[in-house]
Amino acid sequence: MPRIEAALDTLRPYLATDGGNVRVANITPEGILQLEWEGACGACPMSTMTRAGLEDTVKKAVPEITAVEAR
Repeated sequence: MPRIEAALDTLRPYLATDGGNVRVANITPEGILQLEWEGACGACPMSTMTRAGLEDTVKKAVPEITAVEAR
Protein backbone atom coordinates (compact mmCIF):
# COMPACT_ATOMS: atom_id res chain seq x y z
CA MET A 1 0.00 0.00 0.00
CA PRO A 2 2.83 2.53 0.62
CA ARG A 3 3.91 2.25 -3.03
CA ILE A 4 0.34 2.89 -4.17
CA GLU A 5 0.02 5.93 -1.91
CA ALA A 6 3.40 7.23 -3.13
CA ALA A 7 2.24 6.90 -6.76
CA LEU A 8 -1.04 8.65 -6.00
CA ASP A 9 0.81 11.37 -4.09
CA THR A 10 2.59 12.36 -7.30
CA LEU A 11 -0.80 13.22 -8.84
CA ARG A 12 -2.69 14.56 -5.83
CA PRO A 13 -1.37 18.12 -6.22
CA TYR A 14 -2.95 18.26 -9.70
CA LEU A 15 -6.26 16.96 -8.35
CA ALA A 16 -6.11 19.46 -5.50
CA THR A 17 -5.76 22.43 -7.87
CA ASP A 18 -9.30 21.64 -9.04
CA GLY A 19 -10.60 20.96 -5.53
CA GLY A 20 -10.44 17.18 -5.68
CA ASN A 21 -8.62 14.16 -4.33
CA VAL A 22 -8.71 10.39 -4.47
CA ARG A 23 -8.73 7.76 -1.73
CA VAL A 24 -7.88 4.05 -1.80
CA ALA A 25 -11.07 2.14 -1.01
CA ASN A 26 -9.97 -1.45 -1.66
CA ILE A 27 -7.57 -3.73 -3.46
CA THR A 28 -9.21 -6.91 -4.72
CA PRO A 29 -7.50 -10.32 -4.68
CA GLU A 30 -7.26 -9.97 -8.48
CA GLY A 31 -5.13 -6.83 -8.07
CA ILE A 32 -7.81 -4.28 -8.96
CA LEU A 33 -7.28 -1.01 -7.14
CA GLN A 34 -10.62 0.57 -6.24
CA LEU A 35 -10.51 4.30 -5.62
CA GLU A 36 -13.08 6.79 -4.40
CA TRP A 37 -13.19 10.31 -5.75
CA GLU A 38 -13.29 13.08 -3.19
CA GLY A 39 -14.28 16.72 -3.49
CA ALA A 40 -14.76 18.12 -6.97
CA CYS A 41 -13.47 14.94 -8.63
CA GLY A 42 -16.73 13.16 -7.85
CA ALA A 43 -18.73 15.29 -10.27
CA CYS A 44 -16.02 16.14 -12.78
CA PRO A 45 -16.74 15.27 -16.42
CA MET A 46 -13.00 14.62 -16.92
CA SER A 47 -12.87 11.91 -14.24
CA THR A 48 -12.63 9.14 -16.85
CA MET A 49 -9.46 10.64 -18.28
CA THR A 50 -8.12 11.31 -14.80
CA ARG A 51 -8.73 7.68 -13.84
CA ALA A 52 -6.76 6.55 -16.89
CA GLY A 53 -3.84 8.75 -15.83
CA LEU A 54 -4.01 7.41 -12.29
CA GLU A 55 -4.07 3.86 -13.64
CA ASP A 56 -0.97 4.42 -15.78
CA THR A 57 0.94 5.97 -12.88
CA VAL A 58 -0.03 3.30 -10.35
CA LYS A 59 0.60 0.36 -12.69
CA LYS A 60 4.10 1.66 -13.49
CA ALA A 61 4.91 1.98 -9.78
CA VAL A 62 3.10 -1.16 -8.64
CA PRO A 63 3.04 -3.75 -11.47
CA GLU A 64 0.93 -6.19 -9.46
CA ILE A 65 -2.03 -3.81 -9.82
CA THR A 66 -3.95 -5.07 -12.85
CA ALA A 67 -6.55 -2.31 -13.17
CA VAL A 68 -7.89 0.80 -11.48
CA GLU A 69 -11.55 1.53 -10.88
CA ALA A 70 -12.83 4.81 -9.46
CA ARG A 71 -16.23 5.86 -8.20
